[in-house]
Amino acid sequence: MELKPGDKLGPYSILTPLGKGGMGEVWKARDTRLGRTVALKVLPADKVADSERKRRFAQEARAASALNHPNIVTIYEITCEDGVDIIAMEYVPGHTLGHLIGRTGVGIRDSLKYALQIADALTAAHAAGIVHRDLKPDNILVNDEGSVKVLDFGLAKLTEMADSAEDETQTIRRETEEGAIVGTVSYMSPEQAEGKKVDARSDIFAFGAVLYEMVTGQRAFQGDSVVATLAAILHQEPKPLRQIAPGSPPELEKLIARCLRKNRDRRFQHTGDLKVALLELKEE
Repeated sequence: MELKPGDKLGPYSILTPLGKGGMGEVWKARDTRLGRTVALKVLPADKVADSERKRRFAQEARAASALNHPNIVTIYEITCEDGVDIIAMEYVPGHTLGHLIGRTGVGIRDSLKYALQIADALTAAHAAGIVHRDLKPDNILVNDEGSVKVLDFGLAKLTEMADSAEDETQTIRRETEEGAIVGTVSYMSPEQAEGKKVDARSDIFAFGAVLYEMVTGQRAFQGDSVVATLAAILHQEPKPLRQIAPGSPPELEKLIARCLRKNRDRRFQHTGDLKVALLELKEE
């Protein structure tokens, strides 16, 4: 069904469109049971028959609803109304980080403020065994007070956890085995671009690419085509930070460079360590 303002899906009254992406449409809606505003992610009508898309849609809800963190969008429920798959989540007034970055970036001070919150969200996700796999500016919301919310765990991979979760983990792992390239090209890690297995260090690479873009207003890796962008990720280094954003602290350039190492063993190994380095840099 094609949604429009004024429609109803079960208890949800559709208000206005918020966005549209490969994993679904997002609408602002009113939950008439609880009297609260929510964001509804719904699978587009022409994609309902796509079983792989539906599986990732449900996986996003499972992954995100397992997390309870102030910098991660809260999932209220996953349900099906009138044959439409829905994720009801926290409505965050504000803008995507991609919108705020524009052509000039957001400045050093705000870059560090947002980066610390993103790192905090990733630390919580990684501790729960969840790798985001698609971290990018358009998957990060910033509200009017400057608080960050990370969303869209639709490409998340559940890593091995307790024995009680073995069956679910095995299912997810088989569906994301080597050979499948999934994610947004400009923010992929080299191992992700090659279709290899990913871990938390792939999120750290994407984090470095996002932080570089916040500071400079330019993508760290950008080619004239998908193939050219993948080649840049695998074989080239981004322009030095100081050339694009004069006056950037050398320590910040080193931190970003360490996130963007081609060899994951040479990156930050844990987002907790990355967060500490950011805190020290922010204090300085």
